[in-house]
Amino acid sequence: MYNLAVISLGGSIIAPDKVDHAFLKELNVAIKGYLNEDKSRKLILVCGGGAPARIYQNALREICPDIESEELDWLGIKATHINGQLLKAMFCEYCTDDLVTDPTGHINFQGQILVAAGWKPGFSTDNDAVILAERFEGELIINLSNIKKVYSDDPKLNPEAVPLDEISWEEYRKMVGDDWTPGKNSPFDPIASKRAETMHMKVVCADGRNIENTMNILYGRDFEGTTIG
Repeated sequence: MYNLAVISLGGSIIAPDKVDHAFLKELNVAIKGYLNEDKSRKLILVCGGGAPARIYQNALREICPDIESEELDWLGIKATHINGQLLKAMFCEYCTDDLVTDPTGHINFQGQILVAAGWKPGFSTDNDAVILAERFEGELIINLSNIKKVYSDDPKLNPEAVPLDEISWEEYRKMVGDDWTPGKNSPFDPIASKRAETMHMKVVCADGRNIENTMNILYGRDFEGTTIG
């Protein structure tokens, strides 16, 4: 059980093609129940971009094939702000601070929930999650997306790839590399991974659509997922 956990909530589960309101309703009930049990518990929710980011980035690529990656990143960042504002409103009675769009800026964190979104080009919101975990001494980062576990290789390209329960930062970073490109699809952003390794942080990657499993992680119970670190 954790007094403060950071959840990197992938846009792929907030808005896979449109806003998944059924999922968000279930998440809303589960998170509020968890926080109401113990008022000392706190969560930082960092929102990804999902379909809005992908749709606008792909449109810009079609219009301007040679567009700089920074412009694509800004579109993705603005999409995270939409999702973040939605989550902030959803948890408004627990989240008394404004949506965080700069994890290094002034933040009060007076409520039980802090909601954050994209900051600037060069990395995904995973990196913001690491910065906030470092800043507020988060005990765990839970990276929720639409995959159940990290694989030894890309299962779409390598049929012999196997799901992993645990992997070191050294081995994980060998797989994902060191470079970030807008819209890059990796379980945990390479830039965030480098920072997390330096800070000796533990990250759990799991399928965020399985809310019971997410709660098992928060409660320190057995769960399905991959621990990096």
